[in-house]
Amino acid sequence: MEDRHTAGLYLEMTDEPVDAYADQRVPAVLERPGAVRATWWRNVRRDRDDLPRVLPEFDHLGVYEVDDDFVAPPTPSGIVGHHFARTARPGQGIVTGCPTVGLSLVLISPEDAACAQELRDWADFVHIRHIVEAAIPGYCMITPYENVTHSDPRYLHFYEMDTDDPERAFRAMAPLVAKRLGAHSDAFKQWAWGPSLRIMYVNSFARVGVADAT
Repeated sequence: MEDRHTAGLYLEMTDEPVDAYADQRVPAVLERPGAVRATWWRNVRRDRDDLPRVLPEFDHLGVYEVDDDFVAPPTPSGIVGHHFARTARPGQGIVTGCPTVGLSLVLISPEDAACAQELRDWADFVHIRHIVEAAIPGYCMITPYENVTHSDPRYLHFYEMDTDDPERAFRAMAPLVAKRLGAHSDAFKQWAWGPSLRIMYVNSFARVGVADAT
């Protein structure tokens, strides 16, 4: 993800052993038109219970950087796929020049589809903005994407990290934002919970491997 200009991301979630996934599934997806690069990741906080979760939990994550020609492939048993395109608004954060070795994966949807744009505005102008301004150690770019089908999960917030302890960086986020805004302030409450917000999935991941399309 180091170039920060990816038109889309295709995610696959699986409990399949990571070596088998990398050997068998990654080459198959990279053969598809529009697939540019793959990384695969280990879930470092499986079954977390500090945040709500709608989507099933999983051990490993495949992330495929794709262009506008990419069409998501059929998924075999044991793999769930989600295809996202960049939103019109840019990512926020800093480019450190270091490789992305950690992720925070955040998937959200509006409770009411009529509130989708309001939720998007909150995420871009309130939630992500204050995270960036709090300068969380280890955080680099935060890039928003939208599901190409406009279905659940509607939005992906892709938090790139240059730390090999992404869960520690994630745990530091809320306290540092609270310190900046005031832990009991209205501003912090507005940051923490957006209009019609439904948290579909949040977790931290460490990079296992990377491959480019041939």
